[in-house]
Amino acid sequence: MNWTKKNVLVTGGASFIGSHLVDALIKREAKYIRIVDNLSSGKLSNIDKHLRSGPVHFILGDLSVEEDLRDAFRGEIDIVFHLAADHGGRGYVDLHQVTCAKNLGLDSLFFAECAEKKVEKVIYASSACIYPGYKQSDITKEIYLKETDDGREQGYSADNMYGWAKLMAEMTLQAYYKERGMKSASLRFFTVYGNRGVENHAIISMIAKSFIRQNPFEIWGMGTAIRNWTHVSDIVEGMILAAEKIDNARAINLGTDERIRVVDAAGIVVDYVQEKYYPDYIPEFLFLPDMPVGPVNRTADFSLAQKLLGWEPKIKFSEGVKTTIDWYFKNKNIEEVKRIFDKKLLTEKL
Repeated sequence: MNWTKKNVLVTGGASFIGSHLVDALIKREAKYIRIVDNLSSGKLSNIDKHLRSGPVHFILGDLSVEEDLRDAFRGEIDIVFHLAADHGGRGYVDLHQVTCAKNLGLDSLFFAECAEKKVEKVIYASSACIYPGYKQSDITKEIYLKETDDGREQGYSADNMYGWAKLMAEMTLQAYYKERGMKSASLRFFTVYGNRGVENHAIISMIAKSFIRQNPFEIWGMGTAIRNWTHVSDIVEGMILAAEKIDNARAINLGTDERIRVVDAAGIVVDYVQEKYYPDYIPEFLFLPDMPVGPVNRTADFSLAQKLLGWEPKIKFSEGVKTTIDWYFKNKNIEEVKRIFDKKLLTEKL
């Protein structure tokens, strides 16, 4: 794809993942980039350098509002990356079902507008939360979720309302492709981390706890849940490749096959912080079994992405987490981070 000829819309483009996507589009010299974000979780500082110099235009808007939705599509838009959603960390996903349900309406209105404007392609930010909990409940097995493990044969059972909304959006795009020929792809992200992440997600939360020298160091659950954390740069590369190669509304996993227990991830974070920043920081782990933990065994099979996109994750967690820690320690203020932890992370988007 010749990005120099493409007008691109990025919803949620001031957010953690969205802003990294904008960086990648700038490097590919996209003709024009329009960002629409309500700044509920995004920050203008994430895209400020592009707003000062570059083919980037920012609209502060809520895509569930008709006027803002129309503004997002004024003029010619070729490629759409749809990341805007009501979202948060594990506590938010578990305890805010009504708010997450708003994504159902948002996505429906947004895809209808994409079809009306006859955009060339829609790339949708889906999630591993579409996978049924019963596929991820046995911690004794090595489980690698394939795209066909979404429950289509045994019964759909997504991870809370957030997961259901993502699954319904995927199905909506498949219907648009089948009935109206609107090209698209849905990308199922597996637990993204990296620079610009926020403290109500697991890895940034762990880094923040080390930054303020939390002791005892709190871990939700018993630390035995297995995840595969995927670096944001790998996620963005997969999104770009999908825009270039996928037309038929396929859903594709973007995640690593590294199986890491939560407690081991915390140990990696603390060890590096001790090594480079706080040699005398030797916290005890305090496990909180009553806090939300989500599925206990979630890891991606990314073989379809290898086959269709030529994609595979490049950054191992042990290395990616170090660069993320370095970024956090360089850019954060201890008193501000302490104030974040004074809030209830279950109820704040941050």
